[in-house]
Amino acid sequence: MIYLSLFIISFLAATILPFSSELTLAGLIATSNYDNLILLIVASFGNVLGSVVNWALGIYSRNLSIKKWFPFKEKQIERPSKWFRKFGKWLLIFSWVPILGDPLTLVAGLLRVRFLDFIILVSIGKVSRYLVVFYLIG
Repeated sequence: MIYLSLFIISFLAATILPFSSELTLAGLIATSNYDNLILLIVASFGNVLGSVVNWALGIYSRNLSIKKWFPFKEKQIERPSKWFRKFGKWLLIFSWVPILGDPLTLVAGLLRVRFLDFIILVSIGKVSRYLVVFYLIG
């Protein structure tokens, strides 16, 4: 049950919702009652999957941008697109950064970043963050 809870918190933390999966993971590692490797895998998988949802929302939102009722106009989408194009898809390694990371994954979908590139770069960033937590606490 604790692994499922960690998965859900990690998943939700990757969306726009304000959850702290790092604190949850650190607390579970500190208790030493669970397999730390499984905790790391579950948290990473949940967080990356949450980012995939953001990417998919970006893909879907792009199709809606031609609708009059869509809240973002093409001009508003173009600004972050230029920023993303300037620094490239490599920005996705920083998808773990609080507040900035989640919008990066959404913009990646808006800009139709290839899914394989997306998943590799986001995984590197998110798993690396959890590894730091793992080694600092464990």
